Amino acid sequence: MSRIGDTANAGNVGEQNQGQGGEGIMGQVQQMGENLREKGQQAREAATQSYQQLRGQAQDYYEQGREKAQEWEQSLEQYVQEKPLQAVLIAAGVGVVLGLLWKRS
Repeated sequence: MSRIGDTANAGNVGEQNQGQGGEGIMGQVQQMGENLREKGQQAREAATQSYQQLRGQAQDYYEQGREKAQEWEQSLEQYVQEKPLQAVLIAAGVGVVLGLLWKRS
C-alpha cells in the first residue's frame, strides 16, 4: 500500500511544482515585459536626444547659410552699384550662354 500512497503523493507534489513553475514562468514573463518597456523607454529617450541634437545642428547650418546668402547679396549689390556697365554685360553674357544651352537640349 505504501506504493499506492507514494504514487498519489508524487502526483500531488508534481501538481504543486507545476503551480510554482507556472508562477515562476509568469514572473519571468512579467519581468521580461518590464525589461522590454524599460529598454523601449531608453531607446525613445536616446532617439529624442539625438533628434534634438540634429535639429539644433540643422538650425545652426540654416542660419549660417542664410547669413552667407545675405553677405553674397550685399556684395553683389555693392558690385553692381560700383560697376553697373560690367554687371549688365556679365548678366547678358550669362543669359546668352544659358540660352544656347537651353536651345541644345
